[in-house]
This record gives sequence, structure tokens and C-alpha cells, in this order.
Amino acid sequence: MNYYGGVAQFCYRLAFLSAAGTYGIVVYKTWRARQKTGAKQPGGVLGYLSDENVQYLVMALIWLFMPQYPLALLPYGIYSVFHVATYFGATIVPTLFPPAKVTPPAGASPGAKPQFTQHPASEAIKSFVKQYYDSSMSVVSSLEILLWIRLLLAAVFFQRRSWILIALYTAFLRARFAQSSHVQGSFAQLEARIDNLIGAQGTPPVARQVWDGVKGTARQFHGATDVNKYANGAAAPKKTS
Repeated sequence: MNYYGGVAQFCYRLAFLSAAGTYGIVVYKTWRARQKTGAKQPGGVLGYLSDENVQYLVMALIWLFMPQYPLALLPYGIYSVFHVATYFGATIVPTLFPPAKVTPPAGASPGAKPQFTQHPASEAIKSFVKQYYDSSMSVVSSLEILLWIRLLLAAVFFQRRSWILIALYTAFLRARFAQSSHVQGSFAQLEARIDNLIGAQGTPPVARQVWDGVKGTARQFHGATDVNKYANGAAAPKKTS
């Protein structure tokens, strides 16, 4: 399969255009809701940038205009499955098949609140989302780390615009790490696996020194880019996605 042919390029750009439109609508609705209530975004610009939907909107626009990386589509594809499933379960199915009123048992109080039962399709979709969401978000975070490694290799070989992309994507992944327990878990698993490989007998001492240097540099970068140290206000809420 040719991932860089004319049709593939069109589908690639269309996918990110659709993703940008979807996240743009969500961000706009959130902004409008704040405007109606007169509530201000905590933290100002940093507060907006700490919003998960804003982060994915910005990255979708970047991927839309940057050189093609098919791996970048996979996280958005997984998210779209759950977005569509949630929308169908919460909106489409109840519209087509309204909840049925449950007949109250004999002797029930006349003033009791009526109970309704959802269509089996809605229940099945909710069960699917609940069962697979956490594991799928772990897959997404692993794919995002893998994509960062892919961009790093591209930057090492000076591929077109790779240095711009690695800088932007590093900022994105740093923001995701600060907010997402799944991203933190994926990094912790990667570190543990490499520790096990490096700690094996027969590993050259220079390899251990290099790995210790990489971990030390990563921790320094983490500390230097902690925006909560430089900005006033509450920290951005940690999310599970």
C-alpha cells in the first residue's frame, strides 16, 4: 500500500481537517458557555493551552499542514471511535428509540418518580466504552510516545521540517504528560523495560552511562518546563486520558 500517493495524501489531509473541525467545535462550545456565564478561564492563555481539546486541536492543525506522518493518525482514530460511540449511545439511539417507562410495582407510591429504561443498544455502547476506554487510552499514549521517537529519528536525519515538528510535538507531549495518568504510565513502563535491558548481565558500562544520562536529562527537562513553577494560579487538572 502506498501511504504517500495522491489518494492517500488526500485522505490524510481530510482526516486531520475533520479532526480539527471536531475539536474546534468542542473548544468553541466551551468558550461560548464560559462567555454566557461570565466565567473567565483560570490561568489566562496558559489555562486555555492546558485544555486537552485545545491541545489536540492545535496538533491537528499542525499535522494538516506539515509533512505526512501516517502514525499521527492512529491516536485521533482511536479517539474518534469513542467520540462516535458516546454520541450514538447518548444522542442518536435515545432519539430513535426513546427510553421506555418502567411500570411501577404494585403498591408503589403514586408520587414516586417515574423510572425509564434505556434501549439495549445504548446500554451495549455504554458497556463497550466503559470496558475498553482505559486500555485504549493507554494504547494512545504509547502511540504518542512512539510517534515522538519517530520524529526524533527524522530530526536526526534532517528530514524536511522535522526539527520544527519535534519541537512542537515535544511541547505537546510534555503537556500531555502533565495532565494524563495514561501518558505517565506509558513513560514509566518504557523506563522500566529499558532499565531491565540495561541492567542485564553483559551490558557494556557505557550503555548504562548513556541511559543514566538520558534519564537525567529528561528529569531536568521535566523540571525546567513545569509551568506551574512560573505561573500563578491553580495547576491544570490531571486527566485520565
